[in-house]
Amino acid sequence: MGFQYTGAMLRLLVWVAFLLGCCHGRFLVEKNGLKVTAPDDLKGTYECAIGNFGVPQYGGTMVGFVAYPKANRKTCKSFDDFDISYKAKPGAFPTFLLVDRGDCYFTKKACNAQNAGAAAILVADDKDEPLITMDTLEESGRADYLENITIPSALITKSFGDRLKKAIDNGDMINVNLDWREALPHPDERVEYEFWTNSNDECGPKCDSQIDFVKSFKGAVQVLEKKGYTQFTPHYITWYCPKAFILSKQCKSQCINHGRYCAPDPEQDFSKGYDGKDVVVQNLRQNCVFKVVKEHKKPWLWWDYVTDFAIRCPMKEKKYTKECADGVIKSLGLDHKAIDKCIGDPDADEENPILKAEQDAQIGKDSRGDVTILPTLVINNRQYRGKLVKGAVLKALCAGFRETTEPAVCLSEDIQTNECLENNGGCWQDKAANIIACKDTFRGRVCECPVVKGVKFVGAGYTHCEAFGSGRCEINNGGCWKDTRDGRTNSACTDDGCKCPDGFKGDGKHKCEDIDECKERTACQCKECKCKNTWGSYECGCIGGLLYIKEHDTCCCKNGATETGWSFLWVILFGVVAAGVAGYAVYKYRIRRYMDSEICAIMAQYMPLDNKGDVQSHSHHIEM
Repeated sequence: MGFQYTGAMLRLLVWVAFLLGCCHGRFLVEKNGLKVTAPDDLKGTYECAIGNFGVPQYGGTMVGFVAYPKANRKTCKSFDDFDISYKAKPGAFPTFLLVDRGDCYFTKKACNAQNAGAAAILVADDKDEPLITMDTLEESGRADYLENITIPSALITKSFGDRLKKAIDNGDMINVNLDWREALPHPDERVEYEFWTNSNDECGPKCDSQIDFVKSFKGAVQVLEKKGYTQFTPHYITWYCPKAFILSKQCKSQCINHGRYCAPDPEQDFSKGYDGKDVVVQNLRQNCVFKVVKEHKKPWLWWDYVTDFAIRCPMKEKKYTKECADGVIKSLGLDHKAIDKCIGDPDADEENPILKAEQDAQIGKDSRGDVTILPTLVINNRQYRGKLVKGAVLKALCAGFRETTEPAVCLSEDIQTNECLENNGGCWQDKAANIIACKDTFRGRVCECPVVKGVKFVGAGYTHCEAFGSGRCEINNGGCWKDTRDGRTNSACTDDGCKCPDGFKGDGKHKCEDIDECKERTACQCKECKCKNTWGSYECGCIGGLLYIKEHDTCCCKNGATETGWSFLWVILFGVVAAGVAGYAVYKYRIRRYMDSEICAIMAQYMPLDNKGDVQSHSHHIEM
């Protein structure tokens, strides 16, 4: 009687065969830095392994203090059962909860820590060994809470954990800085990344989250690809069947090309549903779609195909077929013949160049370890760890750009850290005008004075910001004093700052007080003056019917004297007019005499004048 292999045993054998065939590869644990700044005897930088769940703050840092619970130290139960809370109060450091490994899954510990208010979770190993990657295991069943984990997680060594616990027992406050800035390389202005995925949609929560991620991430990644900010490549993991089992029913149903390329049964049941070879063929088809669209210089169309296939051709509806895939390819206007040629013959007893290249790519090279977890992102040749959601992944991609070269999408609200939601991130704010200096970025929050309606605010950002330049008074009056009384408004706002207006004194920012010119004797102080103070000014009059001259702060000229003065002015005016008339008459007389003398001189040349008797007459004789 022959020995019958179960599906689980065969999967194990396939996996062992893969490992044996790839003995020169290795799995690398992705790490980030943990820096202790206090107490002195613990100061230093330590390594910790990034968990494969939660949201690591790629490109940024987090500061907090370490707490070790007195009860529920393995954090396998809710802290509500112990009436313990780690929610940070306004202005307080966030809590990094130190917990012990064991008794439950890492994800369960992270969920309980997050619900208790912890900002991050540090899991202390329970044995001396190299750091490992905390993963989300399929054996955990329906872990609905998995998608809700947003805090970062890290595994620390047993020896370091013991030192932290001892310091806490001694009453020391342990200040820690978690640093992800170097978790991903960022050498230049372009990010290169790989997405190791699978077309199978019957693997539980992991498959569901992967499909949701592809749908939500498609728009952002296509923008990055079209503008040349990123270079993307999809990959698919395949295994091979050991030669001794190639002719077995299991290998025939799970593999193509005579056992060379295999995938696990989607439903974990060989007797129903789709087979592993169906998944391998569809994975190959998706890979060929990418190859063809890349040749046409439109690699971003791969995301359209994968998204549409997941929506239109799910296994649950029995549509995971070649016919459905061909319909998607046709609807997108892709080169159907080129894709079929790339796929080749799945029944041929020969290597498929596309799938062979995929198996070779699984082996780790340089700084990247073997790819053994699905799905996996590899960014700048470093494996991404954390929650597979749009914001977290986009943040990690952005961390791969050299600083100051990030595209605009990296500064959008899609990947904000939301640190500003808690106590405004500790930055300056003007509640009255609803203006804050806190700005969320993928590298963490920054306290930076804003620009509002074209008006720039300047200052430290942490403690104060002040509007600067023209237009500043239009926004909350420039943060200066302003008041209205009796229909009259006075403001201390100027283009240069806050300065109390004339008639007031104070700092100009918080208050301006009316100056009592009458009391302080700064105006209306002449002997005959009478003074009345008003808000921001004064009123001055004179006694005895005198008139007040403000420019000289004096009283003069009684009303009667004024009338006399006007009469005197009229006399002078009449005198001036009379003098003008007399002058004009003299002028006319002189002009006339001059003209008369000229006429007399002319006429004297032709006839004797009565008053010129002594002038001789001359006769002129004309001979005929």
